[in-house]
Amino acid sequence: MQTQPANLFERAFKKLVPYRFEAVAGRRSAPDIMDLDADLPETDLAHVREWVDNCLDAHAGQVEARNRAAMLGRMYLKLSRTGKVRFLGMLAEEYGIDDAGVEQAISGWQHAQNGERARKAHQLRKALEPSHNRLLKQFTGVPSGVKFLVDMREELLELEKEYATLESLEADLKELLATWFDVGLLQLEEISWDSSAALLEKLIAYEAVHEIQSWSDLKNRLDSDRRCFAFIHPNMPDEPLIFVEVALVNGLAGSVQKLLDEHAPTQDIDTADTAIFYSISNAQAGLAGISFGNFLIKEVVKKLSSEFPQLKQFATLSPIPGFARWLENCTPATLCELPGGEQWLGLPAPREVSMIEASDTLEIRQEALTKLAAAYLCLSKKHGKRALDPVAHFHLSNGAQVARLNWMGDVSQKGLKQSAGLMVNYLYELPRIEQRSEAYTSEGVIAQSSAIKKLLK
Repeated sequence: MQTQPANLFERAFKKLVPYRFEAVAGRRSAPDIMDLDADLPETDLAHVREWVDNCLDAHAGQVEARNRAAMLGRMYLKLSRTGKVRFLGMLAEEYGIDDAGVEQAISGWQHAQNGERARKAHQLRKALEPSHNRLLKQFTGVPSGVKFLVDMREELLELEKEYATLESLEADLKELLATWFDVGLLQLEEISWDSSAALLEKLIAYEAVHEIQSWSDLKNRLDSDRRCFAFIHPNMPDEPLIFVEVALVNGLAGSVQKLLDEHAPTQDIDTADTAIFYSISNAQAGLAGISFGNFLIKEVVKKLSSEFPQLKQFATLSPIPGFARWLENCTPATLCELPGGEQWLGLPAPREVSMIEASDTLEIRQEALTKLAAAYLCLSKKHGKRALDPVAHFHLSNGAQVARLNWMGDVSQKGLKQSAGLMVNYLYELPRIEQRSEAYTSEGVIAQSSAIKKLLK
């Protein structure tokens, strides 16, 4: 993790609090905190500790507290990885819950008379809030402060793998972000070729399923027979949180290369009967574990149904990202018990196949891999109920059915490496979404089409 250069947040913080801002008498001036060593040695950490204490001073006004938080944010952006570990570690270990204060609040609540219990309960709740939460909340009043906290959690998620002491801070920040990013506060926005250049650049940068190759590729994905929708937070207006790309077509799509072909004719949207969700990308790594995808799909289905009442099907064309790795790790004994397993084990290695045998071998290979992919999606479970494949788990949780497997649906290098070239259609049948979601979530029941059931026999 490298020290971040001057960026949107640095400019926003600097605009809010000029570099020559002077603190009240008796406290350190703002320029001092900006002159600290990027590695934050102990002497400099003591200065930061004093600054944090001043930020949390209950007697300071809201304007001063916001200004100080802005300066602290500017300082943080200049720190090295070592400096960030020391700063975040200090927040986690020294600005957590005050044990003595909690014990006092518990005692006060236990001994309170009936008329005082509500007030004492409120005091107990306040005592249970870590001090660093109050500091983190101050950033929400700073321009770009919410995005600053989202990016801070992204760094915490990476750092806590090595520094266990940061786990509590990361968990507290996740809880705050989950409240601030409640789906009721988000706005569904359609992104088109006429959207701002800044937003279009974010689509290119954040696309995680099928990389956008060029501006012409992006323009094709935003053509008249395509739609793109994103959830936007009011405090991050130019930052999509999650977005979905949709193609309006006839019937289930089976090849992403054909779907993304810039030279393919444009579909007449008045005759399209199917909406294909072919890419869903989470754009903010700092919001990992805070789910928006199920709400996004339902909102998009509702919007498309209203705009195009002739649509009969809502489905995905999805990768199977864990399939190739799972197949490689399966033992021969396990494979023998799965549909297509014996066929797969009986195949010669590709280098041993002669030209005469190639066509027959390819047909057997296709049949074996397709059956094994069906077994991977529908029979391989994590913790007894959850589908092993992360994309499958996402769509099944949302109430989809495993509808169809597509041989050579993605022949890109990534598609061949992760999914052996296969792609799957998950079908969202509107009257059955809630029922299927509940059955999968509570009992691990995976809805399957007749075609998938046939592959599993």
